[in-house]
Amino acid sequence: MRLKDKVAIVTGGSVGIGAAIAKRYAGEGATVATVYKSNDDGANAIIKEITDAGGKAKAFKADVSQVANIETLIADVVAEFGRVDILVNNAGVFRTVPVMETTEEIWDEQLDLNLKGYFFMVKTLVPHFRENGGGKVVNISSIAGTGAFPNCPGYCASKGGVVNMTRALAAELGKELINVNSIAPGNVATPLNAHVRGPGNEEYVELMKTFTPTGIDFMDPEDMTGTAVFLATEDSKMIHGETIIVDAGWSVW
Repeated sequence: MRLKDKVAIVTGGSVGIGAAIAKRYAGEGATVATVYKSNDDGANAIIKEITDAGGKAKAFKADVSQVANIETLIADVVAEFGRVDILVNNAGVFRTVPVMETTEEIWDEQLDLNLKGYFFMVKTLVPHFRENGGGKVVNISSIAGTGAFPNCPGYCASKGGVVNMTRALAAELGKELINVNSIAPGNVATPLNAHVRGPGNEEYVELMKTFTPTGIDFMDPEDMTGTAVFLATEDSKMIHGETIIVDAGWSVW
C-alpha cells in the first residue's frame, strides 16, 4: 500500500489512462477523486469498480479547461476529503487535423484543456500542498511532446508545452517539496485514438508494430500506472522536472 492515507486527484479519470491510474492508486491505498467532463456512465463504473474492491473514491464532474471550474473543483475535493496530496493531470483532447485545416477553435480546444488546464490545476493546488508540507504532480504528456508528428500541430504544441511547463514548475516549486514530473506515453489504446485503431485501419495498426523494438502496436492504459505510482511516492522525492517516456521502446530508434 504505497499510497496509504494519501488523497489523489486524477483528471480525465473516467476512461483510458486516467481510469487505469485511478484504479491503481486506489489499490495502493489512496483515496481518489476522479474528475470527468461528461462521461457519467464511465465515471460511475470506475467508482463502483474501486469501491467494490474495497477502495475509496468519488467522482467529480468538471470541465478543467476553465479556471473557474478548476477552483470550484479543488474546493469541493478538499471539502470532501480534507486535503490533496497528489495531482495527476491527465484530461486531454487529440485532434488529427493538418495545418491548413486547423481552425482557431480546434487549436484553442487542445491548448485550453491539454496545457492551460494543467497549469491552473497545479496553481490552484499549490496553497494546499504548502499546508501539507509538499505534494506530487504527475502531468501526462506524450511522445508527441518530446518529438513531433504531422497532422496534429495543436496536440504536439500542447504536449510539448506540458514537457517544458513541467520543468518550469519544478524549478519554482521544488524548494517547497512539491515534485512536478511528467509521463510521456507512446501509443496507448484509449478513446482518444480509437478512430485510428478501428476497422479499415488494419494496415496502420500493423505499421505501428514496426515502430518499436518490442513489436507492440498499442500499449494498454495499465502500462502507465507503475510509473504514475512511482512518481507519487517518496521513492521519487529527488526527481524534479523530468519527463519519463513510456513508449514500448519507440524512442530508441
